[in-house]
Amino acid sequence: MSDLLAHLNPPQLAAVTLPPQHALILAGAGSGKTRVLTTRIAWLISTGQVGPSGILAVTFTNKAAKEMQARLAALLPINTRGMWIGTFHGLCNRFLRAHHREAGLSAQFQILDSADQLSAIKRLLKNLDIDDEKYPPRELMHFINAHKEQGIRAAQAEAYDSFTSRRVELYREYERQCQREGVVDFAELLLRSYELLQRNEPLRQHYQARFRHILVDEFQDTNRLQYAWLKLLAGHTTDRSVVSEAGARIFAVGDDDQSIYAFRGAEIGNMRDLQREFELPNVIRLEQNYRSHGNILDAANALIKQNRGRLGKNLWTEAGAGEPIRVFEAFTDIAEARFVVEEISELLREGMSRQQIALLYRSNAQSRVLEHELFRLGVPYRVHGGLRFFDRQEIKHALAYLRLLANPDDDTAFSRVVNFPTRGIGLRSIEALQETAQRVNSSLYNAAASLAGKAGASVAKFIRLIETLRSETRDLPLPEVIDRIIEESGLRQHYLVDKEGQDRLENLDELINAATSFLQEDEDHPLAEGDIVSAGGPLASFLAHASLEAGEHQAGEGQEAVQLMTVHAAKGLEFDAVFITGLEQGLFPHENAAQERDGLEEERRLMYVAVTRARQRLYLTHAQTRMLHGQTRYCLPSSFLDELPVELLRKVNGGTANTAAATRPASAGGWQQAPAANNGLRIGQNVRHARFGVGVIVSSEGAGAEARVQVNFGAGGMKWLALEYARLTPA
Repeated sequence: MSDLLAHLNPPQLAAVTLPPQHALILAGAGSGKTRVLTTRIAWLISTGQVGPSGILAVTFTNKAAKEMQARLAALLPINTRGMWIGTFHGLCNRFLRAHHREAGLSAQFQILDSADQLSAIKRLLKNLDIDDEKYPPRELMHFINAHKEQGIRAAQAEAYDSFTSRRVELYREYERQCQREGVVDFAELLLRSYELLQRNEPLRQHYQARFRHILVDEFQDTNRLQYAWLKLLAGHTTDRSVVSEAGARIFAVGDDDQSIYAFRGAEIGNMRDLQREFELPNVIRLEQNYRSHGNILDAANALIKQNRGRLGKNLWTEAGAGEPIRVFEAFTDIAEARFVVEEISELLREGMSRQQIALLYRSNAQSRVLEHELFRLGVPYRVHGGLRFFDRQEIKHALAYLRLLANPDDDTAFSRVVNFPTRGIGLRSIEALQETAQRVNSSLYNAAASLAGKAGASVAKFIRLIETLRSETRDLPLPEVIDRIIEESGLRQHYLVDKEGQDRLENLDELINAATSFLQEDEDHPLAEGDIVSAGGPLASFLAHASLEAGEHQAGEGQEAVQLMTVHAAKGLEFDAVFITGLEQGLFPHENAAQERDGLEEERRLMYVAVTRARQRLYLTHAQTRMLHGQTRYCLPSSFLDELPVELLRKVNGGTANTAAATRPASAGGWQQAPAANNGLRIGQNVRHARFGVGVIVSSEGAGAEARVQVNFGAGGMKWLALEYARLTPA
């Protein structure tokens, strides 16, 4: 027993050896929460307070569950395989398999993952002859899952208008389809388990008696239904704030300062509710950090103290202050990326492992500039928890359209986008086209004219779209061509109606930036007018550049590589050196935070998570100007930088605090507008464009080669036009 408890500090020891009671353990970043959880289980079993079958341990990832099982196997001389340790979904699946009859399921029920669920919803809409543009499948999936995670069935869902009423009906039809087919989605696993325990008293009493201790990891990430499920097993009644003696004891470990998944339904309020509803006598705080040096922790503490309503803790370490936090202010996002990669090269020369260097960013689209610099200098890298920029679905779709402009005979590109976004060209039509192409020995594009019937008409419409784009974009600069492709192909509209489409839209905008940067760096193809689709022209060169970057420097399995990831993906990880990039208003904190309740506080928690990933060295970087939608925007430094004590920081460049970029007032979202273009045109003036017709200038920004105006063309919509190429004339 002394060996089991020997390596615990006093608060950890107090948590591990608590008597059988409900408890909330506030475990700060790097404070040894996994050690506390596993040692608590081992201590309960070793002291004879409970057998292995009386433990229910809940984690949020399968990786965490396997790690817990491995640690317990090392601590206990017993077989831990039969213990109930797993994720909420895994444990509920196990429960429903054992009680499928009571749950109204077949013994062989199948689980739909997210892709399967989306396919099932698409099939439902098709069978019901529902317009999937009015009721987008992915949006309907989120509607259904959000209700399930709140414990709301279709029969209880409220409809405030005719549109919502129709979605509720579709939710009901989806429930019937799943029941008929014997399948359950992820949200259904938990909801059906909860409902079964709620209505079946003998079964509920059985599990309340069986599980004497429930241990929950990452409690701050639980949603409302998960918390309700835990309360049922703990014997908590809904009519009074007392706990039945028959229920299990909840040992919840979490950190309210690291609650960053509100967009997934996580309820930070569950921690306070647990404290109140279970009348917890005290909260144990694990504040000693075993990961980071003191300056990093002091910065994290100062930052998170700005949030209101925290349960409160203060991280500290015995490791010493360590190095100051380095702050770098670049003039452009490209200069920022170059600084980061140069610093990485220096760290590697000093002997640091590539595996121990992480580049963090708020938005996926930011990786593109960093990837380009790593590629340019030949530094192997890996995008953790995601795809490299040019491998992302939306980028490959846009590039496929561009490839068709350059070479209509590209069958791979044709097949990828002929029905994306969906335009009524089904699999049978594509198969018929392939058979025709094979018979006449031509490309799919050329074979389209030989295809008859409805299939031929649908494909012909797609061909006309490509031909129109080829004709109308021939003399446009490459960035404007890509912008037109994204708009006219329907890609932008497709992702606009997708609840999770914002990242993809940001990536598509970043593709425009990539083209602009490519032309600026490539002396053979200056940003000028000319035949865009000519052999050896700027389009062909850019497509070759994209292919080369996609094929190089993504490290192979087992190879050491610099780690790139979003801050969300970095949670739970740690590195010797961390670069937090893009610290600008509107980017981090994200501009959407201002529109959401407590949005800024969640962004601050996200920044806190980013800071506490670093062990030894932390870099904070930002740029005065950043490319956005192919145009230069002026930025303000992130407000989070002002919340850090200056004595902890070291500026590694002189900065340009007195430049126009730093003093110019901010526009909405934190982006700063450049001065109005000095071009003889004025806001409110009527102008004529060769293709869009007559419109009125409503806004302007930039100067010189970067000057552009926003024009309202009435029925033609609002357009941003680069003055260098738009050839606007007074009307």
